[in-house]
Amino acid sequence: MILRGAETFVVGNPPPHFGGRYFVFVKLLTDDGISGLGEAYCVPFSPHLVARMIEDVFDRYARGRDPHDIEALWRRVYSSGFTQHPDLTLMGVLSALEMACWDIVGKAAGQPVHRLLGGRVHERLRSYTYIYPRPGDRTDVYQDPELAAEYAADYVAQGFTAVKFDPVGPYSAFDGRQLSLASLALSERFARRLREAVGDKADLLFGTHGQMTAASAIRLARRLEPYDPLWLEEPVPPDAPEEMGKVARATSIPVAAGERLATKYDFARVLAAGAAAILQMNLGRVGGLLEGKKIAGMAEVHHVQIAPHLYCGPVVGAANIQLAACSPNFLILEGIERWGGFHAEILVTPIRWEDGYVIPPDTPGLGVELNEAVARAHPYEGDELHLEMTQLPVI
Repeated sequence: MILRGAETFVVGNPPPHFGGRYFVFVKLLTDDGISGLGEAYCVPFSPHLVARMIEDVFDRYARGRDPHDIEALWRRVYSSGFTQHPDLTLMGVLSALEMACWDIVGKAAGQPVHRLLGGRVHERLRSYTYIYPRPGDRTDVYQDPELAAEYAADYVAQGFTAVKFDPVGPYSAFDGRQLSLASLALSERFARRLREAVGDKADLLFGTHGQMTAASAIRLARRLEPYDPLWLEEPVPPDAPEEMGKVARATSIPVAAGERLATKYDFARVLAAGAAAILQMNLGRVGGLLEGKKIAGMAEVHHVQIAPHLYCGPVVGAANIQLAACSPNFLILEGIERWGGFHAEILVTPIRWEDGYVIPPDTPGLGVELNEAVARAHPYEGDELHLEMTQLPVI
């Protein structure tokens, strides 16, 4: 079996855009007719340029090669252009190609990928969602603790046992910063009202996006501790795990991090610094499924858990499910509410969610197929990136 072609899809994610403005998918084709899907997460260039990058890397390192040879593909791409260093752009491209190879390998073997990575450990996967805005909201749910508490209670009624929220304000190209007293107070009110709303029926996941210095994160954590969040997410920027380690040692709240990291080398620094109790690798950026499995194994040695990150499309979601199913130290899986909406429409068969849990599929490969007619009917025609930071300092 050899890889003979690659087709890319840059798909606009319709309003309300949960999961980002667009998704970048790739379909790899083999000489015997088997195809495999992959997805790149949050590469910081125009998505159409990212699609061209995927095609370029495929032509250089994958075309004409056996998709089973994933380790060799990984090393060749990781070393491309004399790099051998975690490059988020190249790793996003590699991640898409790598998971597409696993999809092909699973289909060729007639097995789900999790069975090829060690076998199923978890029959169902606990999931969580952000508290998202809804049509006709009376206020901004990201800034209104009363409305957020109302929606949190509704998510719990649907079956969720954890909800995530991020009230500390915008993330800026000039972070980390000291949060204002007003932001600290608002964050505390969110935690208090959500805890009152859900009681002990659900965990609270306090999301941040590297907005703080370590000193500011410690101040925030002390305000949040009475409400017992399951985690404080990425409290400081991702380039200094030693600083994040200061936060982890100063609070009883577990620190979670990893969506902006790539490869086992980045995560090794986090583990060495004692910076996180929960690793949130995104398989569309970290280097793919096998790299995710290696990181999960490294974490297991340190008694650290994994919670695969998802703020993108359902192909990364499907890869996350495969990794979670075969990882003993899996904690919880991020989803976009109940995996409905466009995340279901873009697939031939939606991801299965039941009473707060995702059910891993038994179908070969990643267990999902792209609805190509839907993908082609929703081209991305904007010029904004998947996610963008505020370009001025936040006072």
